[in-house]
Amino acid sequence: MTASSTQPVLAKVPQVTLLFWLIKIVATTLGETAGDAVSMSMNLGYLTGTLIFGGIFIVAVVLQIRWRRFHPFLYWATIIATTTVGTTLADYADRSLGIGYAGGTTLLCLLLAGSLLAWKFTLGSIAIETVSQPKVEAFYWTTIMFSQTLGTALGDWTASHPELGYVGAGLVFSAMLAVVAALYFIQSGYRPSLFWAAFILTRPLGAVVGDFLDKPLADGGLDLSRYTASAVLLGFMVTAIVLYPQRAAARSH
Repeated sequence: MTASSTQPVLAKVPQVTLLFWLIKIVATTLGETAGDAVSMSMNLGYLTGTLIFGGIFIVAVVLQIRWRRFHPFLYWATIIATTTVGTTLADYADRSLGIGYAGGTTLLCLLLAGSLLAWKFTLGSIAIETVSQPKVEAFYWTTIMFSQTLGTALGDWTASHPELGYVGAGLVFSAMLAVVAALYFIQSGYRPSLFWAAFILTRPLGAVVGDFLDKPLADGGLDLSRYTASAVLLGFMVTAIVLYPQRAAARSH
């Protein structure tokens, strides 16, 4: 066996570490504040915001698929693109189309489940360590986009309950994430499914945190500037990526 053949084959996604989850939550919070900044603060509306971020999402995914190796800045830029388009798309479906939080959440649950099932039956695994070929990446980013959109609708729906609000909803999703994390270390055979459960739950957590930061005081928020909040969150992400370089996950066969 040659020295080169002993090197692990790498996927085009980062290793799943505590830093990964921290950046993911910050990215989903950024998606909420940035999405609201375009659709609400700029008064462009949900549809226009969706078209803008949808275009960015398509470009980012194409670049991500064409790039031969994992690149942290490109990867996280694509994640931000999915979470911003998820914010405006969910708001458009829930509010402009009039299907409400329940209708939007149900529809997106079905789309997400369909994406995961199609991925599983087509390629045999939904483990992120298999993400290295264009077909797998297509399923991966489609699933992420649906999960980000679902997370926005679910977060808004949960926070709309008067007895919860943004803080209460944040605690609910934090507790659910803690349960999933515990199961991840106990039930090793279900780790791909538990990863996606955690990935999905970080989005509504980020959504309610983002709303808590920028919504008016009368609505239970802190009424911070959406532009300032977005800039601070983006700065944190860039700093974390620069100071703590992420490695690509080893590809499973």
